[in-house]
Amino acid sequence: MAEARLQVIAGGGVPQGPLVTDPWQFQAACVEAFVASWRARGFSPVTIDNDIGLLERTLVALGRPAWEVTPEDIDRVVGDLAVKGRATSTRREYVQIFKGFHRFLQARKAAEIEAAFGVRLVCPVDEFNASRHVGDDSPALLPPPTPERVTEFFDFMKQRIATARKYGPAARDYALFRTLYHAGLRSEEASLLERPDLHFTRGPFGKLHVRFGKGAHTSGPRPRWVPMLDGLDLVLRWFLEDVRGKFPDSPVLFADESGGPLHRGTIRNRLRYLMELEGRPPAERFSPHALRRACATHNYERGVDLVAIQQMLGHWTVSSTMRYVRPSATFIEDAYQRAVAATLAELTGKDTTA
Repeated sequence: MAEARLQVIAGGGVPQGPLVTDPWQFQAACVEAFVASWRARGFSPVTIDNDIGLLERTLVALGRPAWEVTPEDIDRVVGDLAVKGRATSTRREYVQIFKGFHRFLQARKAAEIEAAFGVRLVCPVDEFNASRHVGDDSPALLPPPTPERVTEFFDFMKQRIATARKYGPAARDYALFRTLYHAGLRSEEASLLERPDLHFTRGPFGKLHVRFGKGAHTSGPRPRWVPMLDGLDLVLRWFLEDVRGKFPDSPVLFADESGGPLHRGTIRNRLRYLMELEGRPPAERFSPHALRRACATHNYERGVDLVAIQQMLGHWTVSSTMRYVRPSATFIEDAYQRAVAATLAELTGKDTTA
């Protein structure tokens, strides 16, 4: 008589009740449970809606239940996206959403999957197809716009406010992109700001309460307080007093013409449209995320502490912030001249920088 053996299966206790044996029905139930976990962690409705659609498209493209997906399936889907000309960031999002769903299955559904389908869960995303946070506009590839270029763009936007057919959207865009640059926000973080998130009396400059800051490794929102530097408080006061009333009443700060939040894709498209109107060549155009990198770089160049920039941008580590910093070609020379000038001023008692 064969000796009975006990086996420990990760991912929860022994399933209770009858098992669902239809793989697509079971996967649909798993997706619902996965989405419920997002709500429990406090993800915003906008984020949940976007990610549900992305996960559904990913699973359809794979063409088989998640526990049967192989590394070759991942290669095929990502390769098809590349052939279709989809951006590196889009391909990365497909891989990341599937990887998060598979981790959920391993943690919550492994016992049920093995009992019902006889499959031991192994993630098909390996070192050869794992996504890396490097895209076409990655800080490792493209420098952020210079301070002079950013100033020229905002000057163009100010002039456009006076001549635009619709004052409200033109003025809103100006305040929105000034916020992305001076506060270093991500597009989605700015789109989810509400009017009560502006605290003009908090600290010496006033602060933005970014309640839906991006969390690392699907950990959920990471709230943070961001100071309104470089006159951003004045811009946002003007926006609230003279512009926000042109849109339907709602809590949303940067509202669309229905009063709802702007989608991050809409923000990207608005910026592209504005730079086309500006008439700049493609080489001088930039993305909303490039404004965030410009915020990190320009503050670093003028001497702001790197840890302060890290806290401002909401990064987990300083090493993440360093990837955003791309000093100018003369950064070393400029730093040297400042150091020499400071030393001479200390020795002579004269300000040599005047």
